[in-house]
Amino acid sequence: MSDLWTFVCTTAELLPGEMKVAFDDITGTPIAVFNLDGMLYALEDQCTHEDFELSAGHFDAGSGEVECVLHGAKFDVRDGKALCAPAYEPVAKFPVKVENGQVLVRDDR
Repeated sequence: MSDLWTFVCTTAELLPGEMKVAFDDITGTPIAVFNLDGMLYALEDQCTHEDFELSAGHFDAGSGEVECVLHGAKFDVRDGKALCAPAYEPVAKFPVKVENGQVLVRDDR
């Protein structure tokens, strides 16, 4: 596990209800960062049902869910939990932090 963090964007570029994607500098893992009412959450940008990016789908800031556009699987952005079929496995959750106005993530597996 690396202790290096990857820059995603500035806090001004990720407003409540928005998401941004970055690729971990070490592993190359795509990570989607969600701003849910001012709280930031980071998930692997990959549906566990089929290899497809979650960021292509809809982020519902009211419910805290992201829906995979491919087959409609939904995940809770707070913990990565699969909320409905066809996905049954959770999405990997990653640490996210804000430092000096920058949003940073890392693949900590």
